[in-house]
Amino acid sequence: MTGIDQLDAALLSMLAEDPRPGVLECSRRLGVARGTVQARLDRLRARGVIQGFAPQLDPGALGYPVTAFATLEIYQGPEVRAHLASVPEVLELHTITGQGDMLCRIVARSNADLQRVIDRVVGFDGIVRAATAIALENPVPYRVLPLVGEAAADPG
Repeated sequence: MTGIDQLDAALLSMLAEDPRPGVLECSRRLGVARGTVQARLDRLRARGVIQGFAPQLDPGALGYPVTAFATLEIYQGPEVRAHLASVPEVLELHTITGQGDMLCRIVARSNADLQRVIDRVVGFDGIVRAATAIALENPVPYRVLPLVGEAAADPG
């Protein structure tokens, strides 16, 4: 089964809004048995729908208010991935089609610090070229919750 149903959607929506209630509280809010909630959570975790319950952290509040996206042209090989994974300011890395081979989201303490981060990112023999764009605003932050209702309505 690849889709989710209305109960899964309700459970996921509730946990997205407040990830701290226990299974018993979830069952009370949803009006279903505790075992049902536990079975649903176990299944959703096993399928990778729920990937964790860690707190969402704000890089800006941690002292990294500058966000940028770097498109990288690379020589192919796993060493580049390992290098980029070793840079703490690289928050995400995607392989892409089109211009460039990889897209990474990076953060920095300031615009001046961004140069240090970029130098560290591109200071590796496997990276040929980088093009960087600074993010000015994030009017639609990363989200998945709008897909939950759609997936439940059309599990196909």
